[in-house]
Amino acid sequence: MEEPQLPADINPNNFPAKLWRLVNSPRVQSICWDARGEGLIIDQQLFEREVLAAGLFKTKSFASLTRQLNLYGFRKLGETSSAPGGGSDGEGALSGPLHRFHSPHFLRDHPDLLVRMKRLTKGVEIGTALSQQCAQVGKKASG
Repeated sequence: MEEPQLPADINPNNFPAKLWRLVNSPRVQSICWDARGEGLIIDQQLFEREVLAAGLFKTKSFASLTRQLNLYGFRKLGETSSAPGGGSDGEGALSGPLHRFHSPHFLRDHPDLLVRMKRLTKGVEIGTALSQQCAQVGKKASG
């Protein structure tokens, strides 16, 4: 089975490109697409052994990986323990705990969307947080 190719305008060394190659690699068992190809399922224990311990990312900590996912716009959908014998969500051989993440720009069969994934900076994070706080204050004032 051949791995999908990234578009030429994507830096193969940036975080989303590395993640894309991992989730599409038949050799990596710790991360897979959900059944609809709209989210990632990561087996934390296996990912730590298979990917982080091998130095494929700059971190060896799953918490740091989660922060990176958040900085690139991924949102955590939840965490579950694995079902015995694999689940029906495309989990296959995963052993758990399973973490589910989603980004509208990270979809199976759509590597072209990766160009839209930009790492959030402190300024963007602060601006977003302030906007959310202002919106909440506005709701309280009008309610």
